[in-house]
Amino acid sequence: MSGNGTIGPRHRLADALRTTITATVSAEVDDEVILEVAEAVEALNRRLAEAAGPDKRPRGRPEISSEPQEFFPTSPVIGLANPLAPPVRIRVVEGVDGDYRRIVGTVNFDYAYQGPPTCVHGGVIAETFDEVLGAANLVAGHPGMTGTLTVRYRKPTPLRTELRVEARCQRREGRKIFSWAGIYHGDTLTAEADGLFIEVASAQFLAIAEGNVESDDPVILAAIRAEALRMGAASDVHPASE
Repeated sequence: MSGNGTIGPRHRLADALRTTITATVSAEVDDEVILEVAEAVEALNRRLAEAAGPDKRPRGRPEISSEPQEFFPTSPVIGLANPLAPPVRIRVVEGVDGDYRRIVGTVNFDYAYQGPPTCVHGGVIAETFDEVLGAANLVAGHPGMTGTLTVRYRKPTPLRTELRVEARCQRREGRKIFSWAGIYHGDTLTAEADGLFIEVASAQFLAIAEGNVESDDPVILAAIRAEALRMGAASDVHPASE
């Protein structure tokens, strides 16, 4: 959303494409219509390619003072600008009795996210947990990278139904960050996850980013380098798994 409450162009395009994706996997339509739409979409893709510059649109680092929905605007889970995202809509809730602030949200998974008939795909549920746990750790002041994610599927999670999502950071032990998330259908917990995240120093983030040359992003690399310098990062960088 823009400052005046209107939907921005990129968000509007993503919304339109979500509808197209849903229809592609679920609509009972004649092949003639499918081919007609495919040709129209191919023409639109050519238009975007012709208008696009040589560089990738930069992705900024999450700004903790912003709304959590904007932490990862192109996320395949919460990103309003990503047509692959359902999206999961999240917000921050203050902690109780000294607990960390936590993430709560809602989501309605449409046909594109179906696994067993009428149910959400288990891999989609795991992906959702990974993302909202990362956001919960951010608002708790303990960002990290996923070490392990343990998912328990307690009941089938229904498709095309309003679901509630909760995520919270539980504690930190050295570089290890422990967190929990759950998905609810009404009052029923359908799935939950325990996450172990690892704090990664700026120098390690820089080594990871510089090593991923195929997805090199000059803007984000410059921001990570600046942070590494600010933190006085040593020249010897150790793997994130240590």
